[in-house]
Amino acid sequence: MARKPSWNISIAQARRLQSKLAGRVVRQNKFGKISRVAGADVAFSDDGKKAIAAIVLMDFPSLDILETVHAEAPLIFPYVPGLLTFREGRVLEKAFQKLSQKPHLIFFDGQGLAHPRRIGIASHLGLIWNIPSVGCAKSRLCGIEIAPGPRRGQWSPLKDKGELVGAVLRTRDRVRPMYVSVGHRIDLPTAIKMTLACHDGTRIPKPTREADRIVAILKRTKYK
Repeated sequence: MARKPSWNISIAQARRLQSKLAGRVVRQNKFGKISRVAGADVAFSDDGKKAIAAIVLMDFPSLDILETVHAEAPLIFPYVPGLLTFREGRVLEKAFQKLSQKPHLIFFDGQGLAHPRRIGIASHLGLIWNIPSVGCAKSRLCGIEIAPGPRRGQWSPLKDKGELVGAVLRTRDRVRPMYVSVGHRIDLPTAIKMTLACHDGTRIPKPTREADRIVAILKRTKYK
């Protein structure tokens, strides 16, 4: 497990830390039976001073919700493309520590290996928490893509500088694809398989969709 970093660091230090940790990410399946999955997401208060995180733990394969936790923390890191972990990691860590059971796999609304330094938030926090993780993002951060076929389950490779870093995955017929990439302790075919297995007919996997729903409610009711 990587040593937990301080979240209060400079932009230059953050980039150096990413480069240091990227080589520790495991790109193969390193897990047993998966019976609990989780989704994580973050929102920000309207005044830009607080981050609100939610993690939803679900039974797998039923996707019944087992537990929901949330946390809030001061927002101390600026928005910088490629450094999402340092903006959201602190509050996600607070929420993660509240879980009574550890997930066997966690989805992030962000990138894994599909990142210029090969360590997006799914890889970074998967490494810190030593949990298999998947990045399932709504938009592309790096690489060149080819549109996949129109049917659910069809995908095309996402490559960056000649390296396969993820998949452009159609999660529902004729809707915009998701960008799926290895986070930590999982390979790309399994990340694709699990992403599809954690869907219930919508574009976004149910674990991260539920986390997004919860942070939206919290933002609207408690953290305006």
